[in-house]
Amino acid sequence: MIAANDIYKAPADVWARLSASLPADSIFWRQDGKPIARDGKFFARFVAYVEANTVRERLDTVVPGEWDLTLTPLPTLMSDDPGETSCSFKARLQVLGVVREDVGMGRDYKQAATDAFKRAAVRFGIAHELYSYGTNWVELDGDGKFAKPIEDPAIVYARKNGATSNETATKRPVLALDEETCPKCGGRMWDNRLTKRNPRAPDYRCRDRSCDGVIWPRKEDETKNADSHGADVRSHQAVEKDWKPLNPPPLVNDAELPF
Repeated sequence: MIAANDIYKAPADVWARLSASLPADSIFWRQDGKPIARDGKFFARFVAYVEANTVRERLDTVVPGEWDLTLTPLPTLMSDDPGETSCSFKARLQVLGVVREDVGMGRDYKQAATDAFKRAAVRFGIAHELYSYGTNWVELDGDGKFAKPIEDPAIVYARKNGATSNETATKRPVLALDEETCPKCGGRMWDNRLTKRNPRAPDYRCRDRSCDGVIWPRKEDETKNADSHGADVRSHQAVEKDWKPLNPPPLVNDAELPF
């Protein structure tokens, strides 16, 4: 680590690189608060956010090995809802000898620690542009607990701020050829095949928390049938490829027969 008295020896543009705007495909939207009724429809406010991995990748790219995070748990708070608690952490983020601190809250320790980490990173300018996003009200398909937006919140926000849906679509992430896409929103998906404990759990899950798109594992019988069918086709093709017509014997005259 670089000592505190050596911070001015860091590259002059390091702070500008940390606070540079994040790619559009790393910004997601989540619902904030309960739906409200308006003119017979239901709307909810959505706020922009980034994943903690996005913040970590920015730090590892700009100042690899020169940052450190310390998390300190704070007393648990009781909410107005009986039986529901709120956890909180204080994050101490050090980058090139410079220290910034902030507090994060959440329903569990993981969520609170992630919130604290991201808030401390904002003090270095990482994802600071999210605070300039205005209010984004999106129509839902109902007012229940599992109500979903009828339109992508990113497209709604872009349209309200003068951008067209085509311009927003061009900012969507470019997927690798072998990467699965969400069957509902067409976005990127998390690959859970190597980390999931329950074999019946989804193989892929949409990265957008407001979308419930998943891809379930194929049934064992279907996989076996597909494999056996593919093997049969391949063997049949191989037989057809190797098969050659037999040459018929030459015709002879009756006079040449021995009887």
